[in-house]
Amino acid sequence: MSNEEITLTAGDAEVTVQPGNGGRIGGLRVGGTELLRQGERFGCFPMVPWCGRIRDGRFLDGGTVHQMPLNSPPHAIHGTVRDGAWRTARRTADETVITYDLVEPWPFPGRVTQAVALTGDSLTLTMAIEAYGDSFPAQIGWHPWFNRNLGGEDVLVDFSPAWQEERGDDHLPTGNRVDVKPGPWDDCFGMPDGVDVTLTWPGQLALKVTSPEQWVVVYDEQEAAVCVEPQTGPPNGLNTLPRLVTPIEPLEATTTWTWTRF
Repeated sequence: MSNEEITLTAGDAEVTVQPGNGGRIGGLRVGGTELLRQGERFGCFPMVPWCGRIRDGRFLDGGTVHQMPLNSPPHAIHGTVRDGAWRTARRTADETVITYDLVEPWPFPGRVTQAVALTGDSLTLTMAIEAYGDSFPAQIGWHPWFNRNLGGEDVLVDFSPAWQEERGDDHLPTGNRVDVKPGPWDDCFGMPDGVDVTLTWPGQLALKVTSPEQWVVVYDEQEAAVCVEPQTGPPNGLNTLPRLVTPIEPLEATTTWTWTRF
C-alpha cells in the first residue's frame, strides 16, 4: 500500500498520519482544535532506533564502534526512521499500521512497525523493532510537539518524577540522578512506575501522556510548543542502557494520550 497521508476519525477526534514524512503524526484535532504544532518537522515523530542524542554519534555493539551521521553536531539525534518514507500495511476508519525497513546509515537490518489507534478520547501509539539478522541495541520513543497555547492561557505541565538525570554541558546525562529542578527543561526524568504527565490548557482541555516505559524527556525551551517524550531509555542510552533486539525478541513500546475537555 502507498505512503499517502491517512486521516483517522473517532467521535470528534481526528488524527493525521504521514507515512511518507517519517511515519509521524501530522496532527491531532479534538473538536476542531489542533493540539500539535504544525509543520513538516513537527507533529509527533517516532524516535527509532535511538532517542535523543548519542555522544559523538558513536555507539558500541560488543567490540565494534558504529558511527552515525552528526545531524546535531557534535552528536547524532533522534534516530533515522523520521527521515524515511514508511509504508501503510493496513488501515480502518480509526486505526492504521505502518512499517519501515531499517536501512543505512543504521548498520543492522530490521523492521519497525507502528500502530496508531484512535478513540473519541484517546490516541494509542505502539511501536516494535524486529531484527532480521544479528541482534542489536536499540531504543523506541515518541517526540510530540504540543502547542503551548490553544488560544487561551499557556499549557501547564504536571508530573512527579522520581529523579532528574543530571545534564552535562554537552546536553547528555552524566549518569548522576538529582532532585527535580525547576524548568525550563530539555531534560530526562525517571518515572519507575511508568510515564504519567498531564498537560492542561486552562479552561479548554487536559491531556494525559502515559506509558509503561520509565523514561520521559520534557522539552519546553521553545516558545511555540512543549514536548513530552516517553522512551525506553535515557539519551545516549545505546551506550549507557541498551535494550537488545534479537531475532526472537523484538523491542516493543507503547504510549497513550487521553484527553478530557472542560
